[in-house]
Amino acid sequence: RCSALRTSTTVRVSRGVWTSSSLWKGMQIAGRLMKVFLTRRIPQEGMKILSATGVCEVSQWDSDEPAPRAELLKGVQGAHGLLCMLSDKIDAEVLDAAGPNLKVISTFSVGYDHLAMDEIKKRGIRVGYTPDVLTDATAELAVALLLSTARRLPEGVEEVKNGGWSSWKPLWLCGHGLSDSTVGIIGLGRIGMAIAQRLKPFGVKRVLYSGRTAKPYAAEVNGEFVPLDTLLSDSDFIVVSCSLTPQTQGLCDKAFFSKMKKSAIFVNISRGAVVNQEDLYEALKNGQIAAAGLDVTTPEPLPTNHPLLTLKNCVVIPHLGSATYSTRGVMSALAAQNLVNGLQGADMPSELTV
Repeated sequence: RCSALRTSTTVRVSRGVWTSSSLWKGMQIAGRLMKVFLTRRIPQEGMKILSATGVCEVSQWDSDEPAPRAELLKGVQGAHGLLCMLSDKIDAEVLDAAGPNLKVISTFSVGYDHLAMDEIKKRGIRVGYTPDVLTDATAELAVALLLSTARRLPEGVEEVKNGGWSSWKPLWLCGHGLSDSTVGIIGLGRIGMAIAQRLKPFGVKRVLYSGRTAKPYAAEVNGEFVPLDTLLSDSDFIVVSCSLTPQTQGLCDKAFFSKMKKSAIFVNISRGAVVNQEDLYEALKNGQIAAAGLDVTTPEPLPTNHPLLTLKNCVVIPHLGSATYSTRGVMSALAAQNLVNGLQGADMPSELTV
């Protein structure tokens, strides 16, 4: 259990994962502390904020794994505040289960496609999220994944382990380098820009980007705003860092991959649903593109028998974009502060308005 809950009392045991802690000082509603439900364990930085402010009575699904749907629906009942993860689908059913007390949702993520925003807005519920604080970590991971895929590092590690490394060979495990290359970034937002900044020192010749509009700050990386088709045909490396929207869902499909160079490397660190994975599999299998690196998939986790996992030229990692101790700690603190401020009717550090 989180150390902040060591003095908590178990209110119901279901495989040992339900805990509750009364934080007795602070704001009360009709003589009661406000009920908050956490859908997962969170780093101590956030728990300390919830404890110190004394605004609420905290219940949580005391596990690193997601709460089963039935337990989520039970946990939110009567809650004034909800702190959730990107893997928690917060839809009308959850909102109905919570009831009219629910005033604040704080998501431990920058993405919000797991939230039924139209329904949430209709009910006047405020939403906090965690942008900016994970930008650097995600950009670093994107570069690491790009290099690992382009230079075939996972293949090399496997050859060392299985005895395939016999001697130095001129063409064995050759990959693709960044020097003098053209990199295309789909979605030059905070993370896309941070990726471009980190790639420039590698000697990248051109940075292309596409999206809804040109970005004035792209000049910092000599970014060229081009149509998507131009980006696809000219880029040696393509990094997808756009948000998941109705317009971007399934964007990377058969037609998309057919416009790329055969030597091109494809990397997705946005959301799995941006990519048609069946079309990606065919493009990789048939040599239409050179390789792909994925930090996000549909579904997550990707089944171990998924066809993409049979390909040597496809590197898949388990959604590690923000996975540094410091970043997750800051995310936890921001998510908790969003929740507390929302419950108090104050401005949130990061309130989502869409």
